[in-house]
Formats: sequence, structure tokens, C-alpha cells
Amino acid sequence: MATNSGGMPGEGNEPIYKPKRMATLRRVFKRILTLAAGALLGVALSVSAWRAAAVWNLFPNRELSRTTAYLKDVMRLVNENYVDEKAATYDKLGREALHGMLETLDPHSEFLEAKDNEEFEEDLTGEFGGVGLQVETRQNRVIVIASLAGTPGERAGVQRGDEIISIDGRAVENSNNIDSIVSRLRGKPNTQISMGIFRPRTRESLSLTLIREIIKIESVRNTRVMDDGVGYVQLTEFSDHTGEQFFRALEQLLNQGITSLIIDLRNNPGGLLGAAVDVADPFFRKDELIVYTQGRKPADREEFRAEGDREPITLPLAVLINSGSASAAEVVTGALKDTGRAVVVGERSFGKGSVQSVFKLEHGEGMRLTTARYYTPSGISIHEKGITPQVEVVMTADEDTKLAWQRARSDIADPKEFKEQFGFEPLADRQLEAAIAVLRGVRLLGEPAAGRITP
Repeated sequence: MATNSGGMPGEGNEPIYKPKRMATLRRVFKRILTLAAGALLGVALSVSAWRAAAVWNLFPNRELSRTTAYLKDVMRLVNENYVDEKAATYDKLGREALHGMLETLDPHSEFLEAKDNEEFEEDLTGEFGGVGLQVETRQNRVIVIASLAGTPGERAGVQRGDEIISIDGRAVENSNNIDSIVSRLRGKPNTQISMGIFRPRTRESLSLTLIREIIKIESVRNTRVMDDGVGYVQLTEFSDHTGEQFFRALEQLLNQGITSLIIDLRNNPGGLLGAAVDVADPFFRKDELIVYTQGRKPADREEFRAEGDREPITLPLAVLINSGSASAAEVVTGALKDTGRAVVVGERSFGKGSVQSVFKLEHGEGMRLTTARYYTPSGISIHEKGITPQVEVVMTADEDTKLAWQRARSDIADPKEFKEQFGFEPLADRQLEAAIAVLRGVRLLGEPAAGRITP
């Protein structure tokens, strides 16, 4: 039988072997097809993976590779051919390239070398080792603006207008870079610093030796109650402790029964965005939008809302600003003006509406990079525009400078003593007077009474 498996070859059993051969051929052919399909599938997967890699940047960016290769070639040419070998080391060239790459993007992005990064972090915490002198450069000379109260500089008798001639035996000459001078004045607490001082008013030359201390910058100052129950508080910057200090100042003023409030943000350069949100928070209901930031992608939007569980403070409020009010100071001003919670008095603010993120790099270095812009609750950006006050009172540059000294040394109440130390009689603050007049008018119109903070 054809199906008999016990038959021998040549006895009519060909049909038995033929199917086996065909089955073998089919298995081989099927295997070939499987291998071919696998190969084709592998090619397809490879193409898909390559495309995905290109989309997700898993392979090196060709433009980046070309640019870095070009930069490397130029650095090598400079290193090998520049006349001053020491000035053209790869380390120096690389750092200068980093400075240029970041600092040409905008005025606020920068590469921070280790010492600069350390000082930047100190500024954000509001504490550093130093002698408590505020200085500026004028015609390549380092001039003292003021000595902070209770600091080594004040105890040593350093006065406004004194010229710093030398620091630790090194002459201070052609000093256009104020940052380098500040770096030399700062240092670890309990370390000694010697300074050569020239006092133009008396033509004296003085040699002073000071011991550095921890200088704590009180960003909330001059808290007081003025006539008619007007509360006043000045904010000089926005650092880690500003929100906490401001809350305490508010509680103090409210407990003294103030009927209105002035927040002075003049010459406040800003600082931490979170600190600005903390300062605005007491005037907003829980979950109300205070500010939001927007990066380059739609998903980068981040909202900052009030978190307090108590009723917001609703007393008549005025905010003082000028061209030196920037960044976080503009966040507070913009939020309060945008939502109708405050009248803004003074001059147009600086117009810094961008947010910088800080990245830690190797060797203690860092990078500040503009990553977003911030917007008021209604979506207004003040970047490069500033905030326009509702009541404009313009001051001269001389008035601004002198009033800044007055606010910095409000502890000197005697006009005669003030003139002896600063060289001018105290000025009338026209912007502050305008804010008081505005609040008086608001109260006459029957605005809500002061709220209360629940600690």
C-alpha cells in the first residue's frame, strides 16, 4: 500500500519517499523565508530606530559635532601661535569661550567661575563674610557710599565719600570692575583685612585694620508707622529670608493698628522669584494666581499661586518703584497692580521680566541661564518695558542717590549728625509724600479696613 511504511525501495514505494523529500524542501524553504523575513524586519527596525534616534537625539548632533570640531581647531591655532603662551592655555581659552557663549545671549545669562559662583550663592542667602561697606567706582576711584549700621566698617569710622586706596597692601588703581573690589573686601569671618583710606573732606590718609564678620543683609528695613496710621516698609532685595522677614514686619504693623500701607521697592534689584511670591502672598486669596513663567515650550509654563489659608489683607496699599526696581520687585509690583490691589507711585521700573535658572557645573563653577519669562496674572509681560506707575513722580539722579543714602542710614535721626557724616542735609522724599497723599485719598473714599494676619 502506498501508505505502508514497512516497504523497501524499488517495490512501488516511491510515493512514500516523495512526500518526505517535499516536506524537507518545504522546511528548508520555510526556514529561508523566515531568515529573509527576519533580515527584512531587522532592516526595518534599524531604519525605525535610526529615525527615532534622530528625533530623540540619541545619536550625536551633527551640527554640534561640526561646531565643536571647528572651535577645537581655532583653539589649537590660538594656543600654538599666540605671542603670549601663558595667556593662551587651553584652560584660559576654554573659560573665555564659556564666558562669551553665555554672556552674549542676554545681559542676565553668565558663566560663574568658582569664586563668583560662591559669592552669588552668598548673595541669595543674604549672608556673607565682610566689613559692611557699600562701595561704587567713580572715575576709576573706589568710593564708599555708606557703612552698614553695626558692622566693622562703621565701628572703624569709615564714612561716606571716603576713597579706598589700598586693600591688604595692594593698591586699588584703575578700578572699573566693582565686582573685583567687592571680592577683595569680602572673605571668611574672623579674618583680618587692612585698608588704606583717603578722606577728601579733611585731606587725611588713614590706615585701618578690620576683622571680617558675617554680614547679614536685612532685606526688610525701616518698618514704622507714620502720620495718619500709614505703615511703611522697605524691601532692598529678595533673598531666602525676605518672605519671612516681610511677614513679621506686616504682623508688627497690623498689630500697631495701621490704616494703610506703603511698600517701598525703589532701587530693589530683585532676587529669588519664590521670595517675591512669598511677599505678595498675604494680599491674595488661597489659590489665586500671583505670577506665571513661560519657557520656550508650551509645557514649560509654571504657575505660582497664593498658599495662605487666612483672609487676604485688604487695607489701602501703595507701592513705590523707580528705574532701579527690577526682576522680583517687578513681580510683586506687577501682581498687585494687575489685580487692582495697589496704587503704584514713582517712576517706570527697569523691565527685567526674565527668569534665570542656576546650573551647577564642575570645579565649583556655575551657570546662570535665562530659561523663561514671567507674566502678571492677566498675562502681561514687562520684559524690556517695565511697569508704568499710576502716579508718576520723577526724581533727579542726585535726589535718587541722596535718598538712597538716607534710607540706608535711617538710624541717624539727627539732621546735624546726618549732615556731618554724609555732607548734605536730609531731603524731602517727594515720591513717598505722593504715596501718602494717594492713600489719604483712598481712605477718604472708604476703602476696606486693614485685614489681620493669623500667625
